[in-house]
Amino acid sequence: MVVPLAMTTIRIILAPFILFWAGNGRAGLPYVLCLITAFVTDYFDGVVARKLGVASATVRRYDSAADVIFYVAAFLAVWLVYPEQVRAHWLGLSLVASLEAIRVTIDYLKFRREASYHMWSAKAWNISLFAALTGLMGFGVSGWLFQLPIVVGIITNLEGLAASLLLPKWTYDVPTVFHAYKIRQSKP
Repeated sequence: MVVPLAMTTIRIILAPFILFWAGNGRAGLPYVLCLITAFVTDYFDGVVARKLGVASATVRRYDSAADVIFYVAAFLAVWLVYPEQVRAHWLGLSLVASLEAIRVTIDYLKFRREASYHMWSAKAWNISLFAALTGLMGFGVSGWLFQLPIVVGIITNLEGLAASLLLPKWTYDVPTVFHAYKIRQSKP
């Protein structure tokens, strides 16, 4: 269990570093190296946990929390270095943040804890966030690349919200809303 937890913890440790570099007006290579490290550890912590047979609900929830911490820090870093991008996309970013808040609130009201579905759409969102953050913070490229994770984030949060409304009890590792529907149908 130590190896996957250590890999997950790396993302939490990286969060203040990307804020530090962004606070000093720097993006570029250090930020991109943090993104690459976060992306790789986010993928492999789950692979290793499943391989070792320790992919428990607690481990999966910790992974989700580490993702939130890292990506909130990454967003704040974008805000520090490229505030004009945040202002230009404030409506979409606000919608994503609102849907996320609504989903988490419903999860806590219904299940008394945060969902940890690790849906395929969330993996797509992670890939689009990685591409957008690397493009902007590493190379100053935005445009459609910055808009893509906003669209995917809206879809991901709507799917997660639908799964939370469908599931009769808290369940982790639900790949899609269709799986949530099947789980609901299988319960008496």
